[in-house]
Formats: sequence, C-alpha cells, structure tokens
Amino acid sequence: MPEGPQFTALLDNATLGRLERMRLKPLRRLTNRSRGEHLAGKGGTSTEFNDYRDYVPGDDMKNVDWNIFSRLNRPYIKLYRHEEEMHVAILIDASSSMMFEGKLDRARQLAAAFGLMGLMNVERVSVYVCNHVGKEPLMMPPCTGRINRRRLFDFLEKIEGGGDFPIEQAIEAMLRRHRGRGIAVVLSDFLTFGDFDKPFNLLFSSGLEIFGVQVLSPVEINPELTGDMRLVDCENSTSLDVSSIGDLLGIYHEHREALEEELATQCRQRSGRFMSVSSKDSIEYILFDLLRRKGWVR
Repeated sequence: MPEGPQFTALLDNATLGRLERMRLKPLRRLTNRSRGEHLAGKGGTSTEFNDYRDYVPGDDMKNVDWNIFSRLNRPYIKLYRHEEEMHVAILIDASSSMMFEGKLDRARQLAAAFGLMGLMNVERVSVYVCNHVGKEPLMMPPCTGRINRRRLFDFLEKIEGGGDFPIEQAIEAMLRRHRGRGIAVVLSDFLTFGDFDKPFNLLFSSGLEIFGVQVLSPVEINPELTGDMRLVDCENSTSLDVSSIGDLLGIYHEHREALEEELATQCRQRSGRFMSVSSKDSIEYILFDLLRRKGWVR
C-alpha cells in the first residue's frame, strides 16, 4: 500500500500493506470451476496467462515472473486459467447487540481484512449484512481482484447497525442468495437463543468451510456488576429484574464458556474453525498474531 492519504477509515495503510501479502489458509480446498489461485484437481498445465498477484512465503518458485522481478526487485506470481477460484462469503451480524462497546466496528475491520486477502489472491468475495428480521440481507455482489478494494471498503464503511435478526436465521438468509464453494466467514457475537445445527449443516453442505469469529465486548467477557439490576434485551426489549446479580456471575461465566465450546465443537465437526475475540483486542494482534498462530492465514 503506497504512502499518502488513508485508503479507508477501517484500517490504516500500514495494516493494509501487510494484509495484501497474506493468504487465507482453509482446511479444505473447495473451489469453483473458474479462474483463481487454487490449483484445480486435475492433471496437466495451461499456458493461458490470466493475472499476477504478490508472492507470499510458501508459493511455488517456478511460478515467479523473473522478468518483473529483475525490473522491480519484487516477486510476483503468475496465475493461469487452469487454476480455480475459491469464494469467500462474509456474513456480518449488524443487529442491535453488536452495537455495544465497538463490536460492530471490530467486525467491519475483520470483514475488510478477510475480504482484502481474498481479493488480492484472486478469489471471489461477497459480503452480506443482516440486521432487521423480515428484510433481505444487504449484499455486496461477488467481485474479485485488486481493482475492487475500494468497492469492498465503501460497502463496509456504510453499514448501519440495529435490528433483531438472529444470526442463525441470517446464515439461512445468506445461503438463499449465495452461490459458490469456499469459505464462509461469520462475524457475530452469537448471542442468540437459537440452535446452530441447521445453519452450520447448510453451510457445510453448500461447500463452505466455516470461519466463525465471535466478537464480544469486555463487559460481556468479564462483567463487574453488583446489587439489584434490571436487564433489558436490546433487540426485543424484554426485561428481567435480578436481585444480587453478583451471585449469578458464576453461572453467567459457565454459560458463556459453554457457548464458546459448543460453537467451536460445531465448527470442528464440520471441518471448520472458530475463535472468540474481544472488541478491545487490537486489530493488529488479531490479524498478525492470533490468526497466524491458529493457522487461519499465512
């Protein structure tokens, strides 16, 4: 990313520059019969050149364009038509519960990062945003390539939060419009009374590997509450009066940790991944430390 004015308000230019050299690392290579950076499962080679992308550690050196390297002193990989594309479908939970302590802002940043890595590696990237039940998800149609970076960032910057769309229903709504195999990045707090068996099964049967990212606020992870309180659901406005809430914190932590373990298990059983982050964690830590250590990217 060149020096100069900020390319997007979501991520600084230095972070974008590092992301452009990173690649998504799915456990399963599920691709579509079209162009892309993932080799097709068939023999033979093709001489039909398609595009370039930046070299990243681990790429086959035989695909480096040495003529460009001699001129620019920077390695680029040649892509050919026999390679197939992977679809990166990103779902953002923009319901009211995500508008708390920066959760939606962090989800938008993560969506920008996953989307950018997809675009820069010649994958097809689409984004879905769900907030109000009864409305179709807001959608950025599939696109690919460096030229669509601005389109991706503009779409994410304009997301407005609010509403009561449960994440499990949002997944089903997304799949009614989505076509293509690859990765489904689901960004949500996953705070719902619903069950994830059906939506996760639908993702798996659609040929999408689940990248589930739970974004919680510091207060949700470690609440410091005492005395009598009235708890109000921000999405359906129901309330609950609680006496001596401090006595219930232990039960709350048990349920929160059980939810995380259940989500992680559900994803693993479908050859997917799951992690939980805090909205106060720096985006650099999540992208360049946590995701790398967990093997989601390289």
